[in-house]
Amino acid sequence: MADEPSWDDIFDSQPPQTPAPPPAQQPPAQPPPAQPQTTQPQTRREAREAAEAAARDAAPPLVEPTTAATPTALPGAPSPAAQPPASSLPPAAMPPAALPPAAATLAAVPAPSVGVIQPTSAARGTAGKPPKVRGQRKSRRTLGCLIVVVAFFSVIGIGASFVYVTFEDQIRTLLGTEEPTDFTGAGTGEVVVTIAAGDVGGDIAQTLVDEGVTKTYSAFYALLIADPTITFQPGSYSLKSEMSAQAALDALTDPANRVQTTVRFNEGQSISQVLATISDETGIALADFEAAAANPAAFGVPVDAPSLEGFLFPATYEIEPGTDATAILQMLVTRTFQSLDAAGVAPEDRLRVMTMAALIQREAGPVKDDFFKVSRVFANRIAIGMNLESDATVSYGTGRTDTVWTTPDERADASNRYNTYANPGLPAGPIGAAGDLAIDAALHPAEGPWLFFVPINLETGETVFSETFAQHQAAVAQLDAWCRATQSPNCQ
Repeated sequence: MADEPSWDDIFDSQPPQTPAPPPAQQPPAQPPPAQPQTTQPQTRREAREAAEAAARDAAPPLVEPTTAATPTALPGAPSPAAQPPASSLPPAAMPPAALPPAAATLAAVPAPSVGVIQPTSAARGTAGKPPKVRGQRKSRRTLGCLIVVVAFFSVIGIGASFVYVTFEDQIRTLLGTEEPTDFTGAGTGEVVVTIAAGDVGGDIAQTLVDEGVTKTYSAFYALLIADPTITFQPGSYSLKSEMSAQAALDALTDPANRVQTTVRFNEGQSISQVLATISDETGIALADFEAAAANPAAFGVPVDAPSLEGFLFPATYEIEPGTDATAILQMLVTRTFQSLDAAGVAPEDRLRVMTMAALIQREAGPVKDDFFKVSRVFANRIAIGMNLESDATVSYGTGRTDTVWTTPDERADASNRYNTYANPGLPAGPIGAAGDLAIDAALHPAEGPWLFFVPINLETGETVFSETFAQHQAAVAQLDAWCRATQSPNCQ
C-alpha cells in the first residue's frame, strides 16, 4: 500500500529521548568467549575419533601426590600468573561452549584432584594383578555348569541302576518283558558239582545255580516236585555250564558222569607205603600227607599211639575231587574206628587190639585159619611171660618193612622198642595195617597149646605150629630145605 508510512517515517516521528544518567562503574569486562571454530561436517567415524582424541587430551597427567599445602614449582615451569590465554588452553581447560560437541560432553566429567592417581585397567594389569578378562569369566561359568550337569545325571544314573537291580523282576513283570527262568540245550564247558551226603533236592537245586549250571532254582526244583521218585547218590559229577534244568537232572542221575578217584591199599602195608600209594593215586604231594600225619592225636587216635600206623584201615576208597590230605587220612582213621566199634572194642582198648591185630596180619600167611592160630601162639606166650620173638617186629623197628628176616645182632638190640626178642610183651605200637580178619583173630584166638610157628613154604604159606622147641626146630629145618631148593628171593 503506497500511502502507508514507512519505518523511517515512524522512527523520525518519535519524541527525543532524555539523556540517560552516566552508568555506574562496571567491573572489568571479561574477555569475550572464544567463538567456536567453523568446522566442516564430519562422518560418524571422524566424530568418534575426535571425541577419543579430546578425551585423551583431557586426561590429567599421572603425577605423584604431594603432602605440602602449596605445590612447589618445578624448574622451568611457568608461574601461576603466566597462564596462557583461553584461546591457547587445551580442550579440557576450555569452556564447554568452546569445545566440539563430543569433547564438550567428555569435558563435563570432573577430573580427578591433583595428587590422586586413578590407574587405568592397563595400569592395574602392569602392577602384578592380571586384568579380568570377560572370556575367562565366561569359561569358568560354563565349566561350573558342566560339572553340575554331569553330577546330576551321575546321581540319576546310579539311582536308576540301583532301582533296576533291586526290583528287576517287578520291573520286567510291569513292562511285560520277564526273563526266561531256564537255559536251553546241554550247556558248554565242564563244571564238577558235588552232592554231599544228606543233601536234599533244595540243596542240590541251589548248588546248581551257584555253580552256574542252571539258571534258576525254581527251574530245577520244579522237576523234582513233578517226580518224587527221583533220587541222587552222593559224589561228584561232571556237568556243563548253562544247562537246561532237564539236562542237568539227566546228568546227575547218570552214573557215567560220576567223577572220583579210587584208592586202595592192602593189609600188612606200613604207613610209609600207604601214604605213598595214596599220593600216587590222588596226585596230592606226599609231603602233604606226611605233614598231616605228623599230628596223630588230631585224628582221634589214642594219645599214647606212636603214630597213625595201624589206624589207616586197608580198603578201597572213593576220593572226591578237591579232598585234601588231612580229610583223606581222617577218612581212613574213621574207617578203622568203625571196624573196631563193630567188633565191640572199647575206645580205651583200641591201641592194644590194633597192635596185636597188626602183628597177626604180618606173621600169618594167606590161610585164613592160620590167623586165629597165630593169635593163640602170642596169647599163650603172653600168658606165661614168654617173649613173643617176632622177626616182623624186629624188622619194623629197624626201618625195614619189606622183609621179616633179621640178624642175631638186630634180635639182640633191646633199644629197638619194637624188638619182641629183647623186650617182653607187645611191641610199642602197630607195625602195619590190619584188616577185619586180623582184628577178629586178635579178639578170638583159636584153641590150642602152641607156642611156636614157622612157614615151611613161602609160596603157599603152609605153616607148622608146634608145642615144643624141638618140634619147632624140625619145622625150621624144613623151611631151610625149601629155600635151598627154590632159591626164592623171599628167603633173604
